[in-house]
Amino acid sequence: MITLQVEGMSCGHCKMAVTNALKELDGVANVEVHLEKGTVDVEYNEAKVSLDKMKEAIEDQGYDVK
Repeated sequence: MITLQVEGMSCGHCKMAVTNALKELDGVANVEVHLEKGTVDVEYNEAKVSLDKMKEAIEDQGYDVK
């Protein structure tokens, strides 16, 4: 599991957008968004999906990954 710092998330819609974008990626098993901390915990299979792909999926939704 990895924890990503994501800026720009503020509401339930943001949470769903990030969660859905990540879950569409093959290899992502579970996503937990913590709005108050600005973090996203992602359980994933390193053999199937890269960190860059996950960052790109989040950034495509309009959020910044630090």
